[in-house]
Amino acid sequence: MSNPYKTHNFQLQATQIYLCFCDIEVHTLVSQHLRNICGEVLMADTGENSALFPIFILSIIALPLVPYTILKLLRVASKKEKSIHCACSVCSRSGKYRKSIFGRISKFSTCSNFTLLLLWVIVIFLVYSIKQSSREIEAFDPFSILGLAPGVTESAIKKAYRRLSIQYHPDKNPDPAAHKYFVEYISKAYQALTDPVSRENFEKYGHPDGRQGFQMGIALPQFLLDFNGSSGGILLLWILGGFILLPMAFGVVYLSRASKYGGNNVRRETLVTYFELVKPSLAPSKVMDVFVKAAEFMDIPVRRADDEPLQELFKLVKSELNLDGKNARQEQAKFWKQHPAIVKAELLIQAHLLRKADTFSSNLQQDYKHVLQFTPRLLEGLIKMATVPRTAKGHGWLRPAIGIVELSQCIIQAVPLSARKAGSGSSDGVASLLQLPNFNDAVITKIGKKVRTLQNLLDMTLQERAELLSDVAGLSAAEVQDVEKVLELMPRATIEVTCETEGEEGIQEGDIVTVQAWVTVRRANGLIAALPHAPYYPFPKGENFWFLLADANSNDVWFSESINFMDEAAAITTASTITEAKMEASGANMEEIAAAVKDAVAKVKRGCRLILGKIQAPQAGSYSLNSHLMCDTWIGCDTKTNLKLKVLKRSRAGSRGGHVAGGV
Repeated sequence: MSNPYKTHNFQLQATQIYLCFCDIEVHTLVSQHLRNICGEVLMADTGENSALFPIFILSIIALPLVPYTILKLLRVASKKEKSIHCACSVCSRSGKYRKSIFGRISKFSTCSNFTLLLLWVIVIFLVYSIKQSSREIEAFDPFSILGLAPGVTESAIKKAYRRLSIQYHPDKNPDPAAHKYFVEYISKAYQALTDPVSRENFEKYGHPDGRQGFQMGIALPQFLLDFNGSSGGILLLWILGGFILLPMAFGVVYLSRASKYGGNNVRRETLVTYFELVKPSLAPSKVMDVFVKAAEFMDIPVRRADDEPLQELFKLVKSELNLDGKNARQEQAKFWKQHPAIVKAELLIQAHLLRKADTFSSNLQQDYKHVLQFTPRLLEGLIKMATVPRTAKGHGWLRPAIGIVELSQCIIQAVPLSARKAGSGSSDGVASLLQLPNFNDAVITKIGKKVRTLQNLLDMTLQERAELLSDVAGLSAAEVQDVEKVLELMPRATIEVTCETEGEEGIQEGDIVTVQAWVTVRRANGLIAALPHAPYYPFPKGENFWFLLADANSNDVWFSESINFMDEAAAITTASTITEAKMEASGANMEEIAAAVKDAVAKVKRGCRLILGKIQAPQAGSYSLNSHLMCDTWIGCDTKTNLKLKVLKRSRAGSRGGHVAGGV
């Protein structure tokens, strides 16, 4: 017989288990319902936030874009259209400065202009997108949906609902769009107005649920915040990629490029090679051998089809390679044993100096332009390697620096290095005359009795030159006019140099000496900055001047600086800053500082540029220095002045008597 107490306990336990399961099921249903409600609210908020995303992006882009565009347009409007290149017929025939349709388009199709245009296209697209979304996202207004005015009676509401039901109800209209509009708008509007509480809330607060609290959201697209679907982790991926991985990728690319290139986009291996090969006794005739060792020239393709044309080029430029000595065969064999790309680069440059580039094949023409395109920046890097501090006193070397600038002049003007051999009363030989249009060896020979240097030609009057060139040289009137245009374009430079110790009367050994130089350029045509006459150089090339303060006796360069006359705004800023700092150090008042800055700005606008540098005073003694101002594009336009520098012994008592060095 069974125990009634055990049976009762078993039934009680079963009842408890059943109630637990019911409780779990109720909790599950409630939780699911809450999740659905929260999901609907979240999706609604997300939709509103997603609509704000284009506005957020538009604000971020427009804030810097609008002022930058206005500034750029003002610069273009204020820019004076003035021809600064050579106007002779020889340069015109070269086509380098021809204003074709493609050239005008390429002038404006720069990377910055293209980026600016792209950003404005994005702005226009965002404005259009915002305008369209504003039409789609409207406040829920049940009166406007039902076509009623606020305050109507309930019968009017029912009448309007019946009228719209006939038009949009699924039983009357099978169109899916009509069904959607009926369910999402008409039915909800009717429910909001027929319920007294909802209607009162809407009329008072503009919302069926009553007063709405302050809401905050994230202005991001909806797919980034869709936590119900499988894309919930996309937001994290975007944050990881956009704020961590992408900056790291740009940093890696930048650092990898920076590790390969030094200043002025010259490869570091090229600078290292130049640093090792430049010697203090490097002769100007040997500078070419160092220059062609650049790593950039190694990218020139070496083709079997170029063997025969290069052999012909070698015969043509053989005399310029200095391979006709006693050991000519050995030197020629050594020349051909170099890297084929280096051999090709030197042959192409030598042929360019002889003005034989028009004889190149199509393949060699491409290689030729590739070589000359890198030439200015490589020569600038080579000059820096020659003037970089090498000696124990921190000085560079003068002789190789002068040879490098002279090589640059010859390449830009397409004049052979052999033409620079001293003779005919000029240190530049006949090279300065060969750069003039319509001049050749025959013309120079005809006028040799009256004109032996470029300066002789410049010292003549306009009528004397015209008679000499037309009657003696046999040039036509148009050719004589071309010569005059080039002579008017040539720069005449002067230098004013001072060396002093700031705040002291003289210079003592070990002092930090301030070198200040005003460089002035004048042209007969009135221009300050100009592009040189260079019809044989296939690319536009601006003028650069190199200032070298050097001791010729010791072959030391104490101070060097590059000067460019193209950027007047930067020159004004530099002169103003230097002048203001100098006047403040001297204890001048504000009026004196303002007057000095005004004078400095006026000098810059007249064609002057201010250079400032620091050097350490050497041991006590008198030094005869030279101030070299060399142009890297013109031959025969260099200037050299003498500068006496007296350095006193350092006085233990602190007396600073001495002389301020200066020179013009």
